[in-house]
Order: sequence, then C-alpha cells, then structure tokens
Amino acid sequence: MFQRIIDGISASTGTTVRLTSLAAGAAFALLVTTGFLCAAVFIWVLQKYGPVQACLAGAGIFFLLTLAAAGSYWSYKRQVQKRAQIAAERAAKSAAQSMLADPMLLATGLQIVRAIGVKRLLPILAIGGVALGILASRAGVSDEVSAEPAE
Repeated sequence: MFQRIIDGISASTGTTVRLTSLAAGAAFALLVTTGFLCAAVFIWVLQKYGPVQACLAGAGIFFLLTLAAAGSYWSYKRQVQKRAQIAAERAAKSAAQSMLADPMLLATGLQIVRAIGVKRLLPILAIGGVALGILASRAGVSDEVSAEPAE
C-alpha cells in the first residue's frame, strides 16, 4: 500500500522536475535570444543614427516594456482584489444562510417560542424586524457614501 503511494509521489516529482527544467531552459533561451535581438537593434541604430540615439532607442524600448509589465501587474492585482471581495461577500452570505439552517439554532428558537408564547413574542418580533430593516437600509447607504470621493 505504501509502495504505491511512494511510487506515485516519485513519478509526479520526476515529472515536475523535468517540466521545471524544460521551462527553465526555454526561459534561458528566450533571454539569450532577446539579448541578441537587442544587440542587433542597438548596432543598427548606432550605425544609422549614432551612439546617443542608439542608447536612447534602447532605453525607450525597455521603458515601454516596463510600462506594459507594470500595467499588466496592476490590472492583475485589481482583478485579484475584485475576486477576493466577491468571495468575501459570498462567504458572508453563506455564513448567514448556514446559521439560519442550523438545526440547533432552530430547535433553540422553537423552545424560546414555546416558553414565551406566540402572543407575547409577536410584538418583540415586529420590533426586531423593523430594527433589522432600518439596519439593512443604513448599511447600504453607508457603502454608497463611502464609494464617493471626499471633498
């Protein structure tokens, strides 16, 4: 039994090591290729326009690449934050729903209703419902107000 588990782990580890080494080799080859292309463009601009323009052209190209990478990083970061916010909202909703579906909570509620009585409990529930409605409406307003920029 343990032999099968060990064989599975070693096979998956071997595959992971092979794939990682192939990815590292491809990344190194891409780095070397990019270096030679940059050198070729630099030499071409150097021969055509001069050393200062060649250096400025190289700096401009790498600056544009940096801006593209930074833009993609910021958009990815924004997407991750949005997904985390949606997941947190879903977790909060599911926690509230799961709490109401808890059998122990329902049993406790039924025992309270039996102990107090329905006629005495109706006004308390009505006041609680109104308070909950006010609380829910105020929570929605505070979210909208906080989204607006401060003056």
